[in-house]
Amino acid sequence: MTAPISLQTDDPIALSQALIRCPSVTPEDGGALGVLESALKSLGFSVNRLRFADVGTPDVENLYARLGSGGANFCFAGHTDVVPVGDADAWAGDPFAGEVIDGHLYGRGAADMKSAIAAFTAATDRLIARHGVPDSWAQPGSISLLITGDEEGPAINGTRKVLEWLSEKGETLDACIVGEPTNPDAMGDMIKIGRRGSMMGYLTVRGVQGHAAYPHLADNPAHRIVRLLDALTAEPLDEGSEHFQPSTLQITTIDIGNPAENVIPGEARATFNIRFCDLHTSESLKVRLHEILDVASEGGDYSLAFRITGESFLTLPGPLSDSISGAVRAVTGRTPELSTTGGTSDARFIKDHCPVAEFGLVGQTMHKVDENVSCADIETLTEIYLKVLETYFELNQ
Repeated sequence: MTAPISLQTDDPIALSQALIRCPSVTPEDGGALGVLESALKSLGFSVNRLRFADVGTPDVENLYARLGSGGANFCFAGHTDVVPVGDADAWAGDPFAGEVIDGHLYGRGAADMKSAIAAFTAATDRLIARHGVPDSWAQPGSISLLITGDEEGPAINGTRKVLEWLSEKGETLDACIVGEPTNPDAMGDMIKIGRRGSMMGYLTVRGVQGHAAYPHLADNPAHRIVRLLDALTAEPLDEGSEHFQPSTLQITTIDIGNPAENVIPGEARATFNIRFCDLHTSESLKVRLHEILDVASEGGDYSLAFRITGESFLTLPGPLSDSISGAVRAVTGRTPELSTTGGTSDARFIKDHCPVAEFGLVGQTMHKVDENVSCADIETLTEIYLKVLETYFELNQ
């Protein structure tokens, strides 16, 4: 039987274990927010549990907690929901046991990103022990956590709606660090100061079905969709910008669904994904793609639909990234790269409310079988977060 875990809030390993042992696969909470709520309340946070719903999507539990009644509000944002474990039999142990083996903490969510939530909570505990509660500081401030259960899912009833709720209450965020696993290989490698935009394109080409032996009586959409896709990929979208890699367009599916070998199909479909830099918006890309396809289609029948999952954004290097970089150097001796690589995160919603940057653990095992992180790295992250808070609030001046 697994031993009970103490909620000693200055111990990030124990708190990480408690969170991992909650099977919070999106959209289920699994008790994770309850664990965090108890830990934060013990530190004096006021905690709001927020449940949001929308048509066609599952209800989602979220949490917003704040310590301090005034001054600048420094927020930590993250998520307790995790992706499915996949083949549980392929794991070396129980994916939700939160076991420490050879100095590594194993379990779904260890890297992405329950341990980062625990590290920030422990950092806050240590900050209070060293400097007192925020309202007692010479220059009072506030510390908050915005935690969603909908980051790995559709991201409809999570961070975005919590931010709307905060705006309705007149509560603002002044800076935010998102605890995503940003480091490729070692702690201190990388801070994310922006992300590329992401959009899906759905191309449909319609023709005339017919017998393969009589192509003059048909119009083969398979031939035309190949030409259209070639036109979309023939030239790069850009060469990148100062802080961003070049934008990319990747074809992800080509579907005809034709069960008969001697029948020309009547329709062909393709899906593609674009990750785009700050030289574009989703709207400008829509215009450009239609211009390319209008020429390549030569008047043929096609339609193009889109789903936008995020615009590109950038928090220019400044006070927030400086405080994180300085903390990383002080704790690890490394100077982190300021990067915009990778996929999307909930920072895409937060950037409309305050400066935001991302820094967390090493992400090599996130979403994998036997997801795990070094316990030493969790302790390092805790000390980095503590130093960030001290630097941001000028508590060591």
